[in-house]
Amino acid sequence: MAAINVQPGSEWAANETACALGQIESRPQPLFHGRGPRAARIHAGKAARGRFPRSSLAHCEIPERDVVALLEASNEGRLAELIPIRYGRMVASPFGFYRGAAAPMAFDLARLPRSDIFVQLTGDAHLANFGLFASPERRVLFGPNDFDETLPGPFEWDVRRLATSFVVAARERGFSTAVQREVVRRCASTFRQHVNMFSEMDVLDVWYHQLTADSMLATADTSKERRMERAVVTRARNRTSHTEMVHATTMIAGHLRIRDEAPLVYHYPISNPREAELFEATVRHFIADFRDTLPDERRALFDRFELVDVAIRVVGVGSVGTRCWLALFMADEKYPLFLQIKEARASVLERYLPPSRYANHGQRVATGQRLLQSASDIFLGWATSQVNGIDFYVRQLRDMKGAFDVSVFDERDLSEYAALCGQALAHAMAKAGDPAVIAGYVGSSEAFDESITRFAMAYADRNERDWQVLKFAIKNGRIHAMRE
Repeated sequence: MAAINVQPGSEWAANETACALGQIESRPQPLFHGRGPRAARIHAGKAARGRFPRSSLAHCEIPERDVVALLEASNEGRLAELIPIRYGRMVASPFGFYRGAAAPMAFDLARLPRSDIFVQLTGDAHLANFGLFASPERRVLFGPNDFDETLPGPFEWDVRRLATSFVVAARERGFSTAVQREVVRRCASTFRQHVNMFSEMDVLDVWYHQLTADSMLATADTSKERRMERAVVTRARNRTSHTEMVHATTMIAGHLRIRDEAPLVYHYPISNPREAELFEATVRHFIADFRDTLPDERRALFDRFELVDVAIRVVGVGSVGTRCWLALFMADEKYPLFLQIKEARASVLERYLPPSRYANHGQRVATGQRLLQSASDIFLGWATSQVNGIDFYVRQLRDMKGAFDVSVFDERDLSEYAALCGQALAHAMAKAGDPAVIAGYVGSSEAFDESITRFAMAYADRNERDWQVLKFAIKNGRIHAMRE
């Protein structure tokens, strides 16, 4: 069992100190994946039920809190001029709110009973953070694709967040309560069944396993679903740096530049040539530091490219207000490479769990992505800005990436997608952790599925109430939102 590195001042440290003083009940040490016979690890998972029964997963009795205050606290360090865009995206719908409310949900989960079965979490496992991406061999794969909040933690936190996202999405589609339950149960049961399957596989086979576009198409329930999936896969395959260059760049005074699309893509305002030179030198120092985090063979490839332009880019819902740059590189003056340089802040989970072992949060994100994805971007890396000390991670922009538009799903489509995400999350946890321990805990009965379903239905209610609170705060002027 691994020791925990506790940073002074963290909430986790305070709780552990209180345990040591006998002020609160002692918390068991987290169970990490390890060696040993599968039967023993299955037994460890089953034993965890005695400390945290599967029925506890249904609990959603959380004290009321000021959700607006939690959102405002999560804005610390963000670019103030972009925060209204964040609120504008969140207030648009309950699901828009849910996407941006990782911090309030982490606050809530930390106040519920939790298991001691730790894995590498994505940290923000809602359904819109799963999608298509390319392997280094140019295969289109499906799986989790956002790791800003990744951190080791109780495995059920990701399951609960993913399950609830399906209830929220089903309600926005106007689906009945019965359909909501069926969809989330399918997500939970598929997760459970695949964790059991992965626990029986060769460890290397689990690591090499990939959920490919071809296997998705082969298992689609209907011809309609196959047509829909094929269209999304085709768009992803055609989305490369070459196609991005067509609509995202323009020629200015004979030089290729990223096209401004204010307020979402724009260039850093430079008032004089000296400031321009300083900015360019800063960027080039950053790129050199990022280059050092790449393996040697990928440095050789990266060195074929020359930086030609950098612009600011506004991203996501939860990430709005964090610093993000879009960098354009060219090789042989005609082959483009787009890299996204995105700020990496402390995970929202770190207030409630052992802190990251990495000093650079960009490295935390990149390592979590490599652990959880079946294959990762060849240019995935990180660096720290020498100007303001902010951590960033770097990856390709939209390189064969694709997402499903849940807003057009019918009941069957959403159920199929729930199964797909449940399978992908099971593989991510099996690859990064010990599927035998998780399998021992979730078991073979439907007890796990039922508890996750009950939690997801209850937390979706809370999400709607929180969304209404945000709407009221905007209406009475407590916060300012900007619609795009």
